[in-house]
Amino acid sequence: MQIAFLTPEYPHHKTGNSGGIGTSIKNLARGLLAEGCSVRVLVYGQKEEDVFNDYGIIVQQIQNVKFKGLSWWLTRKKLERIINQLYANTAIDLLEAPDWTGITSFIQPEKCPIVIRLNGCDTYFCHLDNRPVKWMNKFHEKRALQKADGLLSVSQFTADLTNEVFGLKRKFTIIPNSIDVDLFNSNDNSNDNNTILYFGSLIRKKGLLELPFIFNEVIRNNPEVQLVLVGKDVPDIVSGNSSTWAMMQELFMDGALQKVSYLGSVPYQEIKKQIELATVCVFPSFAEALPVSWIEAMAMQKAVVASNIGWAKEIIEDGKEGYLVNPKEHKEYAMQINTLLNNPDLMFAFGKAAREKVVDKFDIRVVSRESMAFYDSIIKE
Repeated sequence: MQIAFLTPEYPHHKTGNSGGIGTSIKNLARGLLAEGCSVRVLVYGQKEEDVFNDYGIIVQQIQNVKFKGLSWWLTRKKLERIINQLYANTAIDLLEAPDWTGITSFIQPEKCPIVIRLNGCDTYFCHLDNRPVKWMNKFHEKRALQKADGLLSVSQFTADLTNEVFGLKRKFTIIPNSIDVDLFNSNDNSNDNNTILYFGSLIRKKGLLELPFIFNEVIRNNPEVQLVLVGKDVPDIVSGNSSTWAMMQELFMDGALQKVSYLGSVPYQEIKKQIELATVCVFPSFAEALPVSWIEAMAMQKAVVASNIGWAKEIIEDGKEGYLVNPKEHKEYAMQINTLLNNPDLMFAFGKAAREKVVDKFDIRVVSRESMAFYDSIIKE
């Protein structure tokens, strides 16, 4: 089976910065390779045209067409020609694309089937953030979903809400995001250095403006605790402030900021080290589809306190693999963090159960086989 992925991002130094979509694609691609598939990743929006091999994954860099007023159309037609040529040369059997901004809305290959996997489109996240969505993005995203030959979603919550915001009744097959559990493994989850870790973008939608208030409550009862933040500082779309980290610093009470270490962005391979050093991982997010960061922390047998919104229950069972709390309930959120910090046996039990769930449900071997079965069904149709 020969699978292609169309994406605006991919985690490699040649292709530039990448977020969750790129990481998810790379994880799945590696799993598909291990199952005997060939994988090609088409990365649009690149500075140059190139093709290179990333440990067996063929990565094709594609420049957008620049023509005032018609760039979106001409770029889609260029991608369409590339897909048709690859399919005609039997280099690919199927193309998977993300839902973000509906890149496939006007891509109509002659024969190659197109599958869209929901990781949360712009319309979806604007709805969760209570922000207006650009009408052009919503138009393309809806059209792309309507035209797709097959539809996947990383969570049932994302599938249901996507149908709701677009007024659709499409059927989605649920296959979650994945990680290589062999890379995220730890034989010891008993770290007792009283360190709380958040890793991910510093952005409002991930609850980063709630985290200072939560940490203020934590140290009232546990003054030795440290907070470590890892991730890219993102401008705040609501206030227009150029730095979410700058906004956060003003929200910590006297003395609390001295116990906070912001490391900025770190290389992907360094994330494991930071997780391993942590005692508890926190994710107070308001808007996700199915976050890989949660799964990585769980695979490392870390106790997690996360948001209780929508998708969360599809990852963590509250009170078994972690705690789920509304991020706006600062005292309750802090209380659950302190409960774990003060109870090593409970942390160990949560971490062990979390690792077992990731191995069973979110490992790339499991997800790759589920994805291959879905691809096969679409190709045969």
